[in-house]
Amino acid sequence: KRCPVRTPPLLHCYILNWDPDMTTAKVLLVDDEEAFVISNAKLLSKRGYDVRTALEGRTALQLLAEQEVEVVVLDVKMPGMDGITVLTEIKKRFPLVEVIMLSGQATFEAAVEGINLGAGDYLMKPCQITELVRKIEEAREKRKINEEKRRYLGKTGKDGP
Repeated sequence: KRCPVRTPPLLHCYILNWDPDMTTAKVLLVDDEEAFVISNAKLLSKRGYDVRTALEGRTALQLLAEQEVEVVVLDVKMPGMDGITVLTEIKKRFPLVEVIMLSGQATFEAAVEGINLGAGDYLMKPCQITELVRKIEEAREKRKINEEKRRYLGKTGKDGP
């Protein structure tokens, strides 16, 4: 069966036991390193995640506007629109979307800046798939809590996250 990965042309991923009815986290991988995106999309898809990919920031924002995404895994350093700019736009336009920043050693300070701007967490590259999965699950739980808070506050007429 073909998995639900939405990717640029030629970036495809196949898994054997994908069940279209199962509830999976909807993840968007954003990185200009195509090999990183392809390999991690495959690995996450094999673990049951519904993965979309973007090789640059503008495409990521377009995908977020068109499709439901729970967690964005976002590289800090990209040509054109960098990760910090993309993060700022995500938090302004899609406040419930959780963001995990990816950082190389040279951009650690930018990852910390991302946390200050609303990213839920960060990972240093290269990262192990088990660590990425753990961070995605933590982000997904945080999103569920924020959604519940928003529903509750909406019922009580108070402002929320």
